Amino acid sequence: MDMTTCLKSLMLAMRQYGDARTAQNATQLQKLVKEVSALKCDQLLSSGQLMPRECVRGLVELAGNPDTSPTLTSSVVSLLAQLACDDAGLEILNSRYNLSSTLASVVHCRRASPEEPLVLQCLQLLQKLTYNTRVFQSSNYIHELVAFLMTNIQSHSDDIIVPCLGLLVNLCRDNRSVQRHVKSLDNVKSFYRTLLDFLEHNSLTVVVFTLSVLASLTLNEKVGEKLFDATNIIQTFQLVFNIIVNGDGTLTLKYSVDLLVDLLKNAKIAEYLTRYQHFSICVSKVLGVLQSKDPDSAAKVLELLLAMCSVGGLRPLLGQVVFRPVAPPKPGQQGGGSPGVALVLWLSSPVEGAEACTLQALQLLNELLEEALEADSVSECVLSFVGGLLPPLLGLLSGFDPSLGDAHLRKHCHRVAHVTSLLLTLCAEDSTRSLVSRQVSAQLALSQVEALLSCCHGNSPLACSPGGDLSQVCADALLKTLELMSKLRHQVKDMESSFYRMLQDQRMVTPLSLALTSHHRERVQSGLSLLFEATLIPDFPSLVLGESMAANNAYHLREAELSVKRVAVQDVPPSSTLDCSSRSIHSLVDRIQNGLELQENLKDCHVSQIIDVYEQKLSALASKEGCLRDLLEAKALALSQADRLIAQYLLERAQAEAEACELGSLLKGAERRCEDLQGELANQVLEAELSKADIKELLQHNGRLQQDSESHQVLKGGYNALLNRFNESERLLKELQAAHVALTKQSDALRRHHQALQEQHQKTASGLQEKEEEVRGLRSDLQQRDSDLAGLHADLRAQQEKLQEKDGERRDLEETVDVLRKELNKTEQARKEASIKASSLEVKRSQMEARLKQKEDELSKHSSMIAMIHSLSAEAKSDVNLSL
Repeated sequence: MDMTTCLKSLMLAMRQYGDARTAQNATQLQKLVKEVSALKCDQLLSSGQLMPRECVRGLVELAGNPDTSPTLTSSVVSLLAQLACDDAGLEILNSRYNLSSTLASVVHCRRASPEEPLVLQCLQLLQKLTYNTRVFQSSNYIHELVAFLMTNIQSHSDDIIVPCLGLLVNLCRDNRSVQRHVKSLDNVKSFYRTLLDFLEHNSLTVVVFTLSVLASLTLNEKVGEKLFDATNIIQTFQLVFNIIVNGDGTLTLKYSVDLLVDLLKNAKIAEYLTRYQHFSICVSKVLGVLQSKDPDSAAKVLELLLAMCSVGGLRPLLGQVVFRPVAPPKPGQQGGGSPGVALVLWLSSPVEGAEACTLQALQLLNELLEEALEADSVSECVLSFVGGLLPPLLGLLSGFDPSLGDAHLRKHCHRVAHVTSLLLTLCAEDSTRSLVSRQVSAQLALSQVEALLSCCHGNSPLACSPGGDLSQVCADALLKTLELMSKLRHQVKDMESSFYRMLQDQRMVTPLSLALTSHHRERVQSGLSLLFEATLIPDFPSLVLGESMAANNAYHLREAELSVKRVAVQDVPPSSTLDCSSRSIHSLVDRIQNGLELQENLKDCHVSQIIDVYEQKLSALASKEGCLRDLLEAKALALSQADRLIAQYLLERAQAEAEACELGSLLKGAERRCEDLQGELANQVLEAELSKADIKELLQHNGRLQQDSESHQVLKGGYNALLNRFNESERLLKELQAAHVALTKQSDALRRHHQALQEQHQKTASGLQEKEEEVRGLRSDLQQRDSDLAGLHADLRAQQEKLQEKDGERRDLEETVDVLRKELNKTEQARKEASIKASSLEVKRSQMEARLKQKEDELSKHSSMIAMIHSLSAEAKSDVNLSL
């Protein structure tokens, strides 16, 4: 079955079950609920159809009825959880059907069995409904729900602790009334002790939930100051960054980011994070894993980075990390990566649902680049980052298709507004403006303005209404694009003409009037700057702009009057509602009294259950009354739009009548001018006859002038020839002067080189003299050793003669001879070493003489070159003098 048939069958089954609560009707209703759950229910509530909303209203009443069976209630809650899959569905379920109070009543009725699957199911759906949504303390069963959560948090079952903690985090976050109620309870001290024990839990989800509850309840108190002091807050920072980098589930990541965002609102904790020594490393890791995150997780991470940008001390540190230059690739890696590359990749991500991440990335880059461009000088890494950012940034401006509907148009306008805001930030500095001017063309800006203007003046009445959100979004994107064209009109070709041509367009009246009559300061300032440029144009429709601004002011005044009337209607409820409420209250009192009188016969009926039933009916009546008020507001808005269209029609009619009057006056003027021209024509005929005689005289005079002209041409040819010769001589003179200057510079360089070679030659000569002195000293030592050796030989001969003469003394002198032989060997060895050193020194001396001779040859060559240069320069001077 299709969705419409299923919804009709479901409404019929709910009506039958309401008339007769039998097991067969309950089974049939549960079957239909499961069939609807099996179908695709995405964006069913946001479609605007009446049947799905009535079905949801019946399901909410059915779930809130205590007499409904648990299995049927569980199926209904599952279907409602499926309908709450997107932000639009959550908003409708919270605002129109008061589903939070209904689920709180279900939890309250089954508080005796908290671990029942239906209770856990209601708690999980409540956690989804109350995330980033403020719940009023006056709502039904909120106090009972808070008491239930605090009681079960102090239990010992993790299955019930985790959803209870998560729901309590949502209720306490940014909600002073709920925080005061929790602090006023009697068991709050024991509750605090339980939360402090949870800080040592082995589940990171429980730890993050606990820290979030403690931050909401105790951050600005003494307990919070001790808990989040300078020592403990470092561990909290490490915990949050580890969860983001390493990943512990999307739910834990979302609440970790919310915890750190809430802590950064405290000035002392923000100062601690500024002084955190691992901040840059942690942010680099966060940006490194940003590319691998899903869109929901990436959106939370970007939300954290934007919150850091709001802290003055963290913004420059964050900019240094993002704009850090690309690191060179390591041996085991494919390539290096820059931390800011992840932000650029999210700009053009093809992942479904990444639009919010794209806008957040653009806003973050806008904040960081604004901080970086405010410095005294823009660094090279920022300029290189901007150069790589511009191509994907301009790619976001393409892909617009008007046939895809208002949702696509709104998304495109938001994207164009953020992109042009970032480009305007880059245009605030000269170096980055030049980069932008190279990438942005006049055709691109002109096509964007034309597309946005066609959307602003489409057939949809929403686009024409000054109170419509879509028209305001289109106007913002259009004005930012025109402001960008104004910034680049002097740097980009044809940009100035395109800019003024767009200002002359009649369709510009609507967005300009919306901006000038807006309540936002930035829109008014942007409109005034464009109006200042437009007033310089002679054809600018200032009268139409004034009429449109007057109509917008009348529309806003009408809206204010209607809002006052709505407040008056809300203060005084209708008589039918009062009668119905009074009848319901009287019947409730009668039933309670009858129930008290028949208490002995009806022991199984509980007065509290009856009260719960009728409280649910009262809440349903209140929600119906809210729907009627919404319809009344829609009718009033339609009436105001009709008044706006009537005023616009009257304005156009008045303009047409004014144009008709102006055309009639122009026609009369043309007739009078025609008569004047006929008289002038007769005068011109007479003047023509007189001018014929003058023409003959002028022809004769023209012949004489032609002769003079021919002689003048001859003289002019001679003059041009002389002038060409003069220019050629002057050009040769300049070339010779340039050559002379170049030769003079070369001569100076050679002279300096010659001086350096002379100094090197002197140093080499002095070193050679020192080596020669060393050689002479070694030779004198060698001669001394030779003379000593000769003396020793003479002594040896004398001893041999004495040995022949004195054989008896031979034995005594043998030892002396051995000693002398050893000394002789040592001396001989020393002599050999000295001779080796002398030979090596001779070789070195010969090498030095060869190098010296080579240097002298080079010096002679350089001297000859210098002489040639001097001779050439002298010849050039003589040639120049001769030419002059």
